Amino acid sequence: MTIAAIAKSLSLEVMCSSRNLSREIQGGYASDMLSCVMAGAQKDDIWVTLLTHLNVIAVATLLEIPAVIVTENSHIEESVLKKADDEGIVLLHTTEDTYSIVGQLYTLGIT
Repeated sequence: MTIAAIAKSLSLEVMCSSRNLSREIQGGYASDMLSCVMAGAQKDDIWVTLLTHLNVIAVATLLEIPAVIVTENSHIEESVLKKADDEGIVLLHTTEDTYSIVGQLYTLGIT
């Protein structure tokens, strides 16, 4: 499923890197601990977190995670949006909590 299809299905706000919305997502990972993400997430996963600092973009870039869903209406600083856009990481935003978003992703077949 593409990032665009996921964003539409879950009513997510696209914050940056809209040029990469056609990328295919192969799986998903949810965590707010960067070390867990580095150990468990896979290339082409979508990452669900409420973290919004620059290290999120660094980890996503390192692991080739093309999209991050930021939950719980967490504020994303302009510097983070710029870095994500520079790296081609699609940042998606929602007011919903992580648990709800993960459940919806599972319903869409993202496991």
